[in-house]
Amino acid sequence: MKNIAHNLNIIHSRISQACKKANRSSEDIRLLLATKTVGSDKINFALQQGESLIGENKVQELKQKCTAIKELNPEVHFIGHLQSNKVKEVIKWATCIESIDRISIADKLHQRLIFEKKEIDVYIQVNTSFEDSKFGVLPEKAIELVKSVSKYKNIHIKGLMTIGLLSSESTEIRKCFQLLKRLQQDIIELQIPNVEMNELSMGMSGDLEIAIEEGATIVRVGTAIFGERIYPDSYYWNETESLNK
Repeated sequence: MKNIAHNLNIIHSRISQACKKANRSSEDIRLLLATKTVGSDKINFALQQGESLIGENKVQELKQKCTAIKELNPEVHFIGHLQSNKVKEVIKWATCIESIDRISIADKLHQRLIFEKKEIDVYIQVNTSFEDSKFGVLPEKAIELVKSVSKYKNIHIKGLMTIGLLSSESTEIRKCFQLLKRLQQDIIELQIPNVEMNELSMGMSGDLEIAIEEGATIVRVGTAIFGERIYPDSYYWNETESLNK
């Protein structure tokens, strides 16, 4: 647990330094604890240190952990690939879904929200790295998707999300975040009803500084706080599933 406290201090220091470099206020950046495979005891400890936002990739883990940490009442985002048969469970626990990437899932989500008389915030996930292994709407189709989803009255678009290119080349990573920022500005100019574009969820353990420099408002950090995961990325998303589903 001491390691977690130490790591949190390091991450907040990194955020602060990145904000100074970018001439931004650190108050404008929220740290999302990416808690995939992390035990509830560790999450509770991090929340007790003053953190208030967590993100889960797997529906089963979402349910288990939210039950275990409910007394601390954190804000909970779902950040994994959302399947239609998991919508019912996700909206029981999450206050925001950051991974809306196709109209079919938005339609399923809206139907369920109407049935349960609920509303939810979402981000549109964009595949800014153009990698086949990643989910997200392609950038050239993002505005069309935003317009379509905006018509669902129980779904409120608050921003965009992306996963940057997994690369050692900072220039290539930066291009992903710059592309998401440009999309945000283009959408703002359109003034689409039921759409806010205040949030950019981008940047993780290895590239959060670049993301902050390019306009991130949420950085999703797991490994640098809780340690290396024991499962490969394929555990969190089906890399062979069609991006056009």
